[in-house]
Amino acid sequence: MRDFPFFTGEYGVSSLTLKEIPYRKTAYIRIREAAPENLSAHLSECVGFCRMAGGERIYAAGHELLETYPLHTAVLEMAGTAWVDKTQLACLFPVTRETAPRWREYYNRRMAQVDNAQTLEERDEQRLADSAGAYFVHRNGVLLGIGWLQDTRLLAVAAEPGQGVPVMHTLMSLAEGAGMTMEVASTNRRAIRLYEKLGFLKTKEIARWYRVG
Repeated sequence: MRDFPFFTGEYGVSSLTLKEIPYRKTAYIRIREAAPENLSAHLSECVGFCRMAGGERIYAAGHELLETYPLHTAVLEMAGTAWVDKTQLACLFPVTRETAPRWREYYNRRMAQVDNAQTLEERDEQRLADSAGAYFVHRNGVLLGIGWLQDTRLLAVAAEPGQGVPVMHTLMSLAEGAGMTMEVASTNRRAIRLYEKLGFLKTKEIARWYRVG
């Protein structure tokens, strides 16, 4: 489903993310321009459009007056120094064009219940393969999880239950000693506990998403 980088209504301008509607029935509105007195009317325009597109849960960010709506989740940045416990290390297998569909399927399955996680589509597989930063993490032929790094920024990680620590140490071995950052939803408490256990700290709040429909 096509997103709308600029959705212009009578009362303001927003970006509409609709690609999650086929997968989660969820749409996102990022307010770009709306006078305070017009916010409610502009949200009605956006929510109405998202509902026509099939959205059942609609979230918005980007305007201070959204604080009057129920908070859905905040997007946090966490940062720390990549370090390696060699007793936890597993094997890394880079994603190729042939294995990208398997990586994408695993990611989507493991992240299906994570707030604000982006569903990857078939068209993303070439980007995964070309990035040279997406990996499977195996030990003795058993898949422990997956990860995706861009330099020292962790774009995605997903692991089998109880395997988060070895997966993270194995991924951190690619950037040992360097500063590493990642984004995490405030409601993803399991991931936050894991990152904090590894020495990462919350450094800033990137966005707050509120339930508006």
